[in-house]
Amino acid sequence: MAVKLRLTRIGRKRLPYYRIVAIDSRNSRNGKTLEILGNYSPLSEPQVWSLKADRVKHWLNHGAQMSDKVRTILKKAENGVG
Repeated sequence: MAVKLRLTRIGRKRLPYYRIVAIDSRNSRNGKTLEILGNYSPLSEPQVWSLKADRVKHWLNHGAQMSDKVRTILKKAENGVG
């Protein structure tokens, strides 16, 4: 099973809000998740996110791949931006 860390949309129409999740790569965007790792709100100023850093590291150590957007969010979280 190939695991990816990616975003799942939960916001309403024209007000996006996302969860950062660990999910089987074969599932659809809003398919069944393995674990919820955090939240991301792109419309708030500044952009807001929350992460369970220890669980993100756990999945990365077990071979999970990140989507491009999750990689960007993690870099911003490391640098304390936002």
